[in-house]
Amino acid sequence: MKIIGRKKEIEQLEKIYDSHKNEFVAITGRRRVGKTYLVSQLFENRITFYHVGISPNKLKEDEKRRKIDVQLEAFYASLLIRGYKNNKRPKNWFEAFSMLIDFLESKKDEERILIFIDELPWLDTPKSNFISAFEWFWNIYGANKSSLMLITCGSSTSWMLNKVINSHEGLYDRITYSIHLSPFTLGECEQFFNEKGYHLSKYMIATVYMVLGGIPYYLNYYQPTQSINQTIDELFFKGGKLSLEYDNLFESSFDKEKLTRRIVEFLADRKKGYTRKQLVESLDISDGDDVGSVLKALINSDFIREYTPYGESKKNKYYKVIDSFCLFYIHNVKNNTSIDKNPFNDDASSKWIGSAFENICAYHLDTIKNKLGINGIKTLQFSLFVEPDEENRGAQIDLLIERKDKTIHLIEMKFYDKEFSVDKSYHLNLMNKIDRVKSLSKNRSTIYLNLVTTFGLSKNEYFGDFVECITLDDLFM
Repeated sequence: MKIIGRKKEIEQLEKIYDSHKNEFVAITGRRRVGKTYLVSQLFENRITFYHVGISPNKLKEDEKRRKIDVQLEAFYASLLIRGYKNNKRPKNWFEAFSMLIDFLESKKDEERILIFIDELPWLDTPKSNFISAFEWFWNIYGANKSSLMLITCGSSTSWMLNKVINSHEGLYDRITYSIHLSPFTLGECEQFFNEKGYHLSKYMIATVYMVLGGIPYYLNYYQPTQSINQTIDELFFKGGKLSLEYDNLFESSFDKEKLTRRIVEFLADRKKGYTRKQLVESLDISDGDDVGSVLKALINSDFIREYTPYGESKKNKYYKVIDSFCLFYIHNVKNNTSIDKNPFNDDASSKWIGSAFENICAYHLDTIKNKLGINGIKTLQFSLFVEPDEENRGAQIDLLIERKDKTIHLIEMKFYDKEFSVDKSYHLNLMNKIDRVKSLSKNRSTIYLNLVTTFGLSKNEYFGDFVECITLDDLFM
């Protein structure tokens, strides 16, 4: 299967490959997003040496007690596969990288030497001294070879950032390029399914997206001959192919796995998320470096988003879950044994559906701005949550776009299986939202109401409340 999307990344990597100088590239992105596939397919016949770290989840009990030996044995095996001739296994990482240098020297007449080390964080086992040896390899050898290009990948984005990309030690300022691989857009998902011969409606693709996110590995398991309920049941329950993925996701991507999982599951409980203060008080945990590092790791891995509601102090930051797979799992799979009802029609799932569709829209913000004709205008994006008081109703706005030219767009988001209709109650709710924003902006801004919904807006006496209606079709552009 050809590489779907990733045009910017492909152009960048090819340009780096043709640079005729030594290059050190670090690629980050959440687990299963397609980092390995991109590099291995793009450079299929051009990789001189390839190695992937052994997942800690795949180690047997006896292997867990000797993690460094297992990783070294695998590294040595990768050298042998590439034709390295040496009967002596490395005892430590310095010996291992010395062997790699020896192997690369046998290839020194080649115009371009490409090394691809995948899942680099998994090689850094406790007391292995891996980082010191890796730094030594690059500084003493790699940085001095104009023919050498090194690509490293890792699903633990925080590890990659701290130990490699933003290192203040031996690898300081050694990275020549860093690339972050994000999930597919809706349009890329459509290309993915078309390539597999699945010509799905945009509504069905969006439905699948709300369950699996834009993660190619997960999307690959979708079967178009089944209903969405059958798909969910087969993938998530009774030993399904994704039944263990949620646990593996945290165990393989984060150092503080248990704390990270608790934080994500707590934040997912409310559409707007929580502040850090609310988080530590509710979970009864210490507000120290551990919480800060976990939140940072989750943000860098595209699991949560940090934001400040409109009209509030920048210090009053909220954190909310934006990973579609985790959001679906927490609300519909965790603590269940099967999907008895359609999660897209069940009223009890409305909280999850609202959050999931809002996340899709936020991920396609540039597309929304382009449809509104404001792509070239500098903007700030917010959410708005106003508690009711004695004189006014409360107000919640999914997305508020504030333009530099004193114009505000209030974006409502509705996931429906038919045209959305504005009734009198919702009309009054919209008018209240406008009034609350006018008050917060001190009447200094022009305010437009916009709607993002699946199949458009039905015409009635209130449909004119919205200046612009953006449909699901628009989000695929």
